[in-house]
Amino acid sequence: MCLAIPGKIVELFEENDLPMGLIDFSGARNNACLSYTPEAEVGNYVIVHAGFALQILNEEEAMASLRELTRLSAFMEADASAEQSGEK
Repeated sequence: MCLAIPGKIVELFEENDLPMGLIDFSGARNNACLSYTPEAEVGNYVIVHAGFALQILNEEEAMASLRELTRLSAFMEADASAEQSGEK
């Protein structure tokens, strides 16, 4: 299973002649290659997989994805806690 994470572009730059962006993933920042999304601009949301921005998203789509990821994370934490306490 592949998972692409939405993030917001906060800076554009080039590295080894490739378009790159500094992406903010809810406070964690990492670089991603923008070769597949050359029209991306600072302030755009993109989904990133394996260090590549694959698609530009509007803010509403990005926020909906982030809400679902947060919900999934909370569910997995609750499940792990139940398993550790022997409730499972």
